[in-house]
Amino acid sequence: MVPLHDNNPTRITPFVTYGFIGLNIFIFLYQVSLPIPELQQFVEAYAVIPKQLTTSFQSGDWAQIGPQVMTLFTSQFLHGGFLHLGGNMLFLWIFGNNIEDQLGHVRFIIFYLLCGALAALTQWFFSMSSPIPMLGASGAIAGVLGAYIIRFPKARVLTLIPLGFFIIPIRIPAIFFLGFWFLQQALYSVASLQVRTTIGMEEGGVAYWAHAGGFVFGVILGPLLGLFSDREPASR
Repeated sequence: MVPLHDNNPTRITPFVTYGFIGLNIFIFLYQVSLPIPELQQFVEAYAVIPKQLTTSFQSGDWAQIGPQVMTLFTSQFLHGGFLHLGGNMLFLWIFGNNIEDQLGHVRFIIFYLLCGALAALTQWFFSMSSPIPMLGASGAIAGVLGAYIIRFPKARVLTLIPLGFFIIPIRIPAIFFLGFWFLQQALYSVASLQVRTTIGMEEGGVAYWAHAGGFVFGVILGPLLGLFSDREPASR
């Protein structure tokens, strides 16, 4: 399923959403400009490496803990390829503007970064000894999706569904579209605990626990930060 856009207009210009998209693209272009050895160093410095985060916590030394905790935030702006970046930015562009409209610019920044950091910690909890760098905006964007599904459950998302050689556009209620997405992430997360496969973090694939965790924290943090305030989206 490929979402195109939602039908909930916003009343404010989503500067933060656009800013996050621009920053992610800028950093990715910087990444691809680096020679391989420098790129490896860059990723190791700013991505979350669960094993290193675990070691820093065990040391009890804030000189080690501080830089590792910062990677919970810096890793949100790194991506592993054009498709990784493109998919994340598409979902952020589609769903981020309405959540920013409800929370306001400043609270949306706090919400986004906290969801991303807590999502990374969720993945870390289930793979504490993994030496594989974890990066991407997926956890933060999963938080946006979690907030969206409880704030706009009846909004219809225009979705492209491939059927053989044909692509059928239909509008699916957000609660079904995003609910299916969350269920998929949760099932993959549990599966990755049972057996070592390419879909789990341990083999360098997708961090499904971060996706599921980010979604849940989005559901929790959104209301706490004012998602259900009396700000209503403007009508067309």
